[in-house]
Amino acid sequence: MRRVTVLDTRSLNRAALARQLLLDRADRPVLDAVAHLGGMQAQEPQEPFVGLWSRLRDFAPAALSDLLTGRRVVRTHLMRRTVHLVTAEDVLAWRPRHDAMLRARVLGVYRRELDGVDLDELAAAGRAVLADGEPRSMSQLARAVAGRWPDVGPRPLGEMLVAALIPTVQLPPRGLWRTRAGVRNAPVAHWLGREVDPPAPPGTDPVGEALVRRYLAAFGPAASADLRAWCGLTGLPAAVAAVRPELVSFRDERGRELLDLPDAPRPDPGTPVPVRFLPAFDNAVLGYQDRGRIIDDAHRGLSVTGARFVLVDGRVSATWTVEDDTVTVTPLRRLTRAERAQVDDEGRALASFLSDGGSDRVRVGTTPP
Repeated sequence: MRRVTVLDTRSLNRAALARQLLLDRADRPVLDAVAHLGGMQAQEPQEPFVGLWSRLRDFAPAALSDLLTGRRVVRTHLMRRTVHLVTAEDVLAWRPRHDAMLRARVLGVYRRELDGVDLDELAAAGRAVLADGEPRSMSQLARAVAGRWPDVGPRPLGEMLVAALIPTVQLPPRGLWRTRAGVRNAPVAHWLGREVDPPAPPGTDPVGEALVRRYLAAFGPAASADLRAWCGLTGLPAAVAAVRPELVSFRDERGRELLDLPDAPRPDPGTPVPVRFLPAFDNAVLGYQDRGRIIDDAHRGLSVTGARFVLVDGRVSATWTVEDDTVTVTPLRRLTRAERAQVDDEGRALASFLSDGGSDRVRVGTTPP
């Protein structure tokens, strides 16, 4: 009987950081980084800029803004029904596989309000409104179809349309560097000049299989439950089974099976880790069902509040905010003098990035009791 290697939490932490480009800043184009990460959580429009700054050497914010205006990267509802920054190629390929999940999640919130609404009819009405090529806010689109469903509020109609029924993107200037702008939605087909890919034939799941490989490249080693937590999709066991011959298997300390790509990096658990500042809702934390490899259970609840995290020795050890060009760090545990110095150095670099070199002010708060 073949003995299965057990990976401890520290080993999983180092592997995750390497895959997430957080162990060493990478020398790669922004488009390649977004693709490698399988997209970046982006409901807070400015947060991906910090996420890329922490991952890429010499990251220039204009590079991401140019990708958005150049239609190479888009903002769209996708994994877990949250707004993600993904490449144009990925949204075209992945969106049909997410359709059922997106519908189910919106219905999970508005099932009572949408009771009796024919969703195919609603989708047709929304497409007819958007056929003129004019981008619209969610509320504008909802009001345009409300005459057919006068008893349904605009929020349920609008969210079902832009988040589930019609593949849409949020157009620039929303999401551009240092820009505040409301959401204007346009169909993917209008913005990218091509319809999303057709659904796969029954009994096949090429997108699911691709997602397994892409997820493991950016997050592995991981369990099937972690994959599902990242993307929100059901029906993935068949895809996992299809690619299993390509994969290697481990166990974590709880006995869960972890799958991985055979040649993916799994650094020595003693590998030193630099301090890293993460933006709100970063998938390095949210992309797992078991987040213990990067955040303590005592602080897990912070991961869904929009808190921004500081990684010290690879783990969530502080939160950070910025105001008046000053980065303020609030420790979640006692930091050593050396750790505080590292946090201070990286915080100064972040303050300079956020202020275009106008400030390097950082304040590291007192250690909690």
